[in-house]
Amino acid sequence: MVDALDRGGQVVKHEFGGGEWETGMTTEPRSPRLAVLIDADNTSAKIADGLFEEIAKIGEASVRRIYGDFASPRSKGWTDVLSRHAIIPQQQFAYTTGKNASDITLVIDAMDLLHSGRFDGFCLVSSDSDFTRLASRIREHGVDVFGFGEQKTPESFRQACRRFIYTENLMPTPPSSSDPSDPSKSLQPPSAAAPILRKTITHMDSEDGWVPLGALGTQLANLSSDFDPRTYGFRKLSDLVRKTGAFELDQADGKALRVRIKPTASKKTVAS
Repeated sequence: MVDALDRGGQVVKHEFGGGEWETGMTTEPRSPRLAVLIDADNTSAKIADGLFEEIAKIGEASVRRIYGDFASPRSKGWTDVLSRHAIIPQQQFAYTTGKNASDITLVIDAMDLLHSGRFDGFCLVSSDSDFTRLASRIREHGVDVFGFGEQKTPESFRQACRRFIYTENLMPTPPSSSDPSDPSKSLQPPSAAAPILRKTITHMDSEDGWVPLGALGTQLANLSSDFDPRTYGFRKLSDLVRKTGAFELDQADGKALRVRIKPTASKKTVAS
C-alpha cells in the first residue's frame, strides 16, 4: 500500500498486486495483472487478434513479450502484428542448430517476472512441452498459468496449466462463415464431449442427479484444463450439452439452468 497526497491535500491510497485502486472515496476493482510470453517459433501469428481478445477476458496483459529468431521464416510473420498489440520482441539468433536460445530466454524472463511479485497470472503461448516444468514451477508459487497452444500440445503441458486454450479456437472466422458455432467446422464432434460431461456430473454431489450448469462449467475446468465448448463447435456450454443428446436441461420458474444425465429406459420404467 502506497500513500500519497493529491492536489487538495487528501490522502490517496494505491494498493498494488491485483487488488484495489483507491482514490478518495471511490474504490475500483482492478483486473488481474498478466504476463504474456509468446514462443514465436511454435505459434502462428494468425492467432494474434484472437489471442489478446481471449486474454482480455482473463485480465490485463501488462507485459507482452515474444521470443524467437525473427529473421527466420517461421517467426517472420509476427513482425507485422507486433506494433498492433504492443508486443515487445526478444530477438534470439540461432547461432547453433539444435540449441533453442529463445526457450531459455523465455524461462529466465518468466522467473524474473515471477519473483518480482507484480503479477497475478502468466499466459504461456506455445505448443512445446519444454515449458511444462515452468508452468508447474509458477503454479507452485500460487500464481495462475494460462496456456495457449495447438491441439497437438502434449498433455503434460496442458495439465500443468490452470486452463489451456487451443489456438485453433482463436483463429479468425472466415467471412463466408455466417455462424461461428458450426459443429461441422469444430476440432471434435459434440458427441466426443459426452464422456467428460457425464464423468463430471457423476462426480458432483447431487441427491437427485441435477447440477447447476454454472457449477458444471467450473468443475469441468478443474477436472480438465483444456475443456472448451468451442472445441466441439459451440460458444456456450448449454448449447453443447443440448446437442450431445445425452443430457436433460431444465430451467423452472426463472431459476438457474441445471442439467442431469438422461435416465436410461430401465430407470424410467422403475420410476413410473
